[in-house]
Amino acid sequence: MSRAAVATTTRMAAEEMRRASASAAVAAAEVPAAAPAPAGSRWARVWPPSLRWIPTSTDRIIAAEKRLLSVLKTGYVQEQVNIGSAPPGSKVRWFRSASDEPRFINTVTFDSKENAPTLVMVHGYAASQGFFFRNFDALANRFRVIAIDQLGWGGSSRPDFTCKSTEETEAWFIDSFEEWRKAKNLSNFILLGHSFGGYVAAKYALKHPEHIQHLILVGPAGFSSETEHRSEWLTKFRATWKGMLINHLWESNFTPQRIVRGLGPWGPGLVQKYTSARFGTRSNGELLTDQESALLTDYIYHTLAAKASGELCLKYIFSFGAFARKPLLQCASDWKVPTTFIYGQDDWMNYQGAQQARKDMKVPCEIIRVPQGGHFVFIDNPSGFHSAVLYACRNILSGDGEEGLSLPDGLISA
Repeated sequence: MSRAAVATTTRMAAEEMRRASASAAVAAAEVPAAAPAPAGSRWARVWPPSLRWIPTSTDRIIAAEKRLLSVLKTGYVQEQVNIGSAPPGSKVRWFRSASDEPRFINTVTFDSKENAPTLVMVHGYAASQGFFFRNFDALANRFRVIAIDQLGWGGSSRPDFTCKSTEETEAWFIDSFEEWRKAKNLSNFILLGHSFGGYVAAKYALKHPEHIQHLILVGPAGFSSETEHRSEWLTKFRATWKGMLINHLWESNFTPQRIVRGLGPWGPGLVQKYTSARFGTRSNGELLTDQESALLTDYIYHTLAAKASGELCLKYIFSFGAFARKPLLQCASDWKVPTTFIYGQDDWMNYQGAQQARKDMKVPCEIIRVPQGGHFVFIDNPSGFHSAVLYACRNILSGDGEEGLSLPDGLISA
């Protein structure tokens, strides 16, 4: 991560925590009414509704998902895919919670295009499949689109997270995805992952390349380690009290979701400020409509406020500064699947990591930058993102005359 990116991340986190308490009264007015206390409860008489915690649950997450996807024109099927309680022979701990009940992966499928290639979409950290809501209609015109909530995220099961190492944490996501693939009887599909989802998709493709036609990594995390990008500024920052505090919180697995949960009735207000800023005032792309902003805010809140599970992967996958503990760059020579990298032109993830990896890859690799887009390029510039995906899959879509298609106007080959 560059000095500017670390500074921006640190500044935004501090600013959000400071403004959260200062704006509590304003935020309370924006919060939907909490569920009433049981009849006859003394709390119903003495505890003001504005101070009650906002409840969430898997059912509420799915309901918020349905409201968000109601803006789509394409029909879809939502299902909870049973992946069992443990992959056979696996040492991963995702099944070792207090219960041996089967786990489920929340899945939405857009199957409007008959005999079309299958595109599986995997979200990033602190996100879920609904973040792709601006893309489903367009992509479903050319693909059978399937999007999932990774285990421990969104509307999927949230088992206790008991992993204690990078290896176990990677297996949590890779093995659960493989059990989902088996349950869906999928093979020969295009796999697209964003940010941390790109890291998981790449690691999965390294382990199970036989199932993947093409790999699309959108602003992927985890290509470089701290030792490969030594930063004098970061070393000095860690020596300050702010740096020591943030590093301690990171190593203690203090996640941003804990802030949202801890704010209780003011949590939705904080999320609303984030969506209004990131996809509004700070966006250099296509702004969300008022309806999209309201629906996305509601959806994000419920996914963040639910039980901590997959989010606890953070310290095991990355060190402070978002440097990978087991960087993908070290695996580049083992790549077996043709790959396309897609970055927003203003993405804080550095596309130069992909350029470095490409030097060691023995398979076709392209890097595309999309204008008017940041890290969430598929929200900032959906049409540019769709053009990049179609270009990446032009050989697979060759039956539609896509083979030999030149790079669309506006996109940049890096």
